[in-house]
Amino acid sequence: MPLPFPHAALALCLALSATLAHAQAWPSKPIRYVVPYPPAGATDILARIVADKLGPVLGQPVVVDNKPGAAGNIGTTEVARSPADGYTLVQGTVSASISVTLYTNLTYNFERDLDPVAMIGLVPNVMVVGQLVPAKTVKEFIALAKAQPGKLNFGSAGSGSSIHMSGELFKLMAGIDMVHVPYKGSAPAMTDLIGGQVTVMFDNLPSSMPHIKSGKVRALAVTSARRYPSLPDVPTVAEAGVPGYEAYAWFGILAPKGTPKEIVSRLNAEVLKILQLPDVKEKLDQQGAIYTPFTPDDFRAFIKTDVQKWSKVVKASGAKVD
Repeated sequence: MPLPFPHAALALCLALSATLAHAQAWPSKPIRYVVPYPPAGATDILARIVADKLGPVLGQPVVVDNKPGAAGNIGTTEVARSPADGYTLVQGTVSASISVTLYTNLTYNFERDLDPVAMIGLVPNVMVVGQLVPAKTVKEFIALAKAQPGKLNFGSAGSGSSIHMSGELFKLMAGIDMVHVPYKGSAPAMTDLIGGQVTVMFDNLPSSMPHIKSGKVRALAVTSARRYPSLPDVPTVAEAGVPGYEAYAWFGILAPKGTPKEIVSRLNAEVLKILQLPDVKEKLDQQGAIYTPFTPDDFRAFIKTDVQKWSKVVKASGAKVD
């Protein structure tokens, strides 16, 4: 008696059933969440906030693994080359968008080799000056810079950082000439800003906030599209004199290219739920992170635009770190 359908069809059905069973069984072991930066920084803190909640929801530990180096490219490269099985994730940042153009020797393609999963948050920078700088507004600062071309400087946490590129974008859009002074981190740059050795910084908002509140530095504007709730009297750069200016640090989860869509979709849904928990929202606020409920496709479109934006700024600035 013949089989009710050919052997080939039976094999296909069995293979499909096995695939579905595998997907439904995910996760069956711990998930590795690579943070391509050292512990205790904003990238690490935000990843651990999510990982601590995500593990219990998935029923498996989500283990944060710090793999710092080369502006995040060492850890990100490792994840881009990992199996696309849902067991390896990476904490992406704006530095990855910048690195596409800043580095000429990358061995991975940020847009091609990784699948966006979920955005954790956008973090605005803030334009701050020391008390010795006479400018009280963005327009006054631009006038000061144009009166002294090449004489003013701006500090950053290092070449290629969002702090550096926010300053380069400001230079480009405001039509001014300033000298970039890179530091090994935001803290030493801030020390020199307060001391008067540095004219201006476009610092991450959380690290500048204590100095703004103490009066050691003056906030001229925030780099976001809207005013930041904790600084309601501080305008955006766009409304203060540079129309169209907008810059963020961002933090989000990505997976190796080809990770099953059902796994990516579940991770996205679970992360967005976690980000709305009251205790998580409080912690995100402390880091200056703005909740951004992107779908994976939204996140992919955002990355594409972000890469294009910073490519223009890197090329205009002539910055290279190879």
